[in-house]
Amino acid sequence: MGVEALAEYLDIKQSEVICMGDAGNDHHMIEYAGLGVAMGNATEETKAIANLITDTNDNAGVAKVIQQCILNK
Repeated sequence: MGVEALAEYLDIKQSEVICMGDAGNDHHMIEYAGLGVAMGNATEETKAIANLITDTNDNAGVAKVIQQCILNK
């Protein structure tokens, strides 16, 4: 998987990886990540496997995760 290979290449621990997605094609990376995030508009299956559900992509869901989990705001 691309995220796993990139993390390995950059020597980033799996626990430090955040992945966000909204559908079945994102499941593997959400499950791999130390923090797997489903968008608010994600499928129910995607929400079920995520560690966190954020706002929709139209409502700055990605920015909200960055603020909350990385910038601690």
